[in-house]
Amino acid sequence: MEGKKSVLFICTHNSARSQMAEGLLRSMYGDRYDAFSAGTVKSSVNPYAVRAMAEIGIDISDHRSKSIEEFREKSFDYVVTVCDRAKETCPFFPGKVHIHQSFEDPAGIGETDEERIEAFRRVRDEIKKWIADNFGKGNVESVVEPFKTKI
Repeated sequence: MEGKKSVLFICTHNSARSQMAEGLLRSMYGDRYDAFSAGTVKSSVNPYAVRAMAEIGIDISDHRSKSIEEFREKSFDYVVTVCDRAKETCPFFPGKVHIHQSFEDPAGIGETDEERIEAFRRVRDEIKKWIADNFGKGNVESVVEPFKTKI
């Protein structure tokens, strides 16, 4: 095997979906992939994302929200947008494989603590399954969906 492939997960605020995807890929396939995450707009990591990940033994409590600008000069093998809004505003990373897989934003779901954490658990599990089905089985190239990006 050559070296590890690098993956950048992008969502709008880098607060939940991209953070969970980064943590999951590192935990599940860290021997094959270097995972990173960023947002089109920097904010903070959602405490429900931290809690949902901790429930499955993955600690993302030390993660911080990062802007995609921090990665402008870095080369990635895969750039994955995990929300529709990020897909529309994601800058172009030349020569990279761009993948779009939208997941519902759990931050806007629920009014009670239990409803909110359930939404984060559901989205976490959807991301985990998608990562296992594609990165785990080596099928990631098959989900490539070309999309228009800004230069």
